[in-house]
Amino acid sequence: MELDERKKKILKAIIANYLETGEPVGSRTVSKYTDVDLNVSPATIRNEMADLEDLGYITQPRTSAGRVPTDKGYRFYVDTLMEEKEEVEETKSSLLERVDRMELLLKQVAKVLAYNTNYATMVTAPNYRKTVKFIQLSQVDISNLLAVIVVEGNIIKNQMIHVDDMLENEDVLKLNILLNTFLQGASLEDINLEMIQAMKAQSGDYAPILENIFQGIIEAIHEAKELEIYTSGATNILKYPELGDITRTSELLEKFEDKNELSHMLEETMGKTMEDGDNEHGIQVYIGGETSVQNMEDCSLVTATYKMPEGATGTIGIIGPKRMDYKKVVSTLKNLTIELDDIFKKGKEVKEDGGN
Repeated sequence: MELDERKKKILKAIIANYLETGEPVGSRTVSKYTDVDLNVSPATIRNEMADLEDLGYITQPRTSAGRVPTDKGYRFYVDTLMEEKEEVEETKSSLLERVDRMELLLKQVAKVLAYNTNYATMVTAPNYRKTVKFIQLSQVDISNLLAVIVVEGNIIKNQMIHVDDMLENEDVLKLNILLNTFLQGASLEDINLEMIQAMKAQSGDYAPILENIFQGIIEAIHEAKELEIYTSGATNILKYPELGDITRTSELLEKFEDKNELSHMLEETMGKTMEDGDNEHGIQVYIGGETSVQNMEDCSLVTATYKMPEGATGTIGIIGPKRMDYKKVVSTLKNLTIELDDIFKKGKEVKEDGGN
């Protein structure tokens, strides 16, 4: 059932009041809400609220209490009812100080967002396309080879490879040439079955050695692709009564400190953002159970994507209660991504870690 205009106005009033107070909203409160022109009696509002409850947009937490939004209600608000701020808050030249290291810049982004929003924040380092830079095989002894695999980002993987018979220096040289000819500059996505079969065909009796080398390459690229995540404001979660249960809050804080869990969650959001071609700022809103992370049913996550000139992307995320100020969070993220784009596009010197 599509909501008529009156139901939309009432739902908007309920959500706006609940976002502000965190208390269930009754019909009299809705009737006094000045931002929505209703001109109907509290009795009519009660009937409309009953319909909204039947439709799943609001719920009554206890008898004789007002209503609170459901996940469905929040989703409708974010997708349909939430109005853009007429003017994005001015932060140019004030939000971020100039820094010459990417790590410092992203840590500052997380800190500023946590301070401005009073929620928990996280920022990932740019996710570059990881490729093989160089492979070097060396004979260690009669039965072992050492493969040194260097991946973009100067990730080095040492892989010990067992061989049945000692190789001649000439054979090791040929394998080095073969490996670098095929794999130098290749990403994990490029190393397909066709490439592997072609290499095996040229390696002759040494095809089994390549199998072990491939495994080392895959592990090295995976290590290089692990997201670096900077977080701030975890204790802001304690400020919201609905997240105040000690056990639940402890679980949330543990999740926030688990970089593997956050990495998995943000990689999922990055994939969805890439599919959303209509979203200029790459902003996504995940409400309650819409994320894959357990124990976040009472939270919402809002993410945005920033882009480097060479095509690498990173994700900025804000975690708060479901009654977060979505309008402020979305406008802050838009503002921030614009500022980051400006920093990168103007060629300000922001070096990757390890740069000189």
